[in-house]
Amino acid sequence: MGPIDYVVVEFPGNRMTGEGLSHLVDLVDRGIIRVLDMVFIRKDEDGSVARLEISDLDGDGELDLTVFEGARSGLVGQDDLDEASAAVEPGNSAGLLVYENLWAAPFAAALRRGGAQLVASGRIPVPALLASLEAAEAADAT
Repeated sequence: MGPIDYVVVEFPGNRMTGEGLSHLVDLVDRGIIRVLDMVFIRKDEDGSVARLEISDLDGDGELDLTVFEGARSGLVGQDDLDEASAAVEPGNSAGLLVYENLWAAPFAAALRRGGAQLVASGRIPVPALLASLEAAEAADAT
């Protein structure tokens, strides 16, 4: 099995346009990732949170998420939804996506067969990466 990651994507004003969905489908179709869970929530202005079913989001002819309907591995629990909703501003919606990195599964299996083990993992936030690249470019320019 490949590494499992998650992302929480906020949609300001509950506006989900479907932009990016074709890229997600492409990643799945090419066997790069496998969607394990896809959950949507809405956080009302009073802070109350409601879980949305994928079928509730479809119907306007633009956002077709039915391809992911039933993507429930059981990994996402109420505590995960609570944590995701804490990151979302009132009046917005969010999608929680849990996925397996299929591309890494053969690599990880080979390492395990050789006796290796993962001892650390992490992710560099995009804003930090961009700031670092800009600083490096500025240093090179001087």
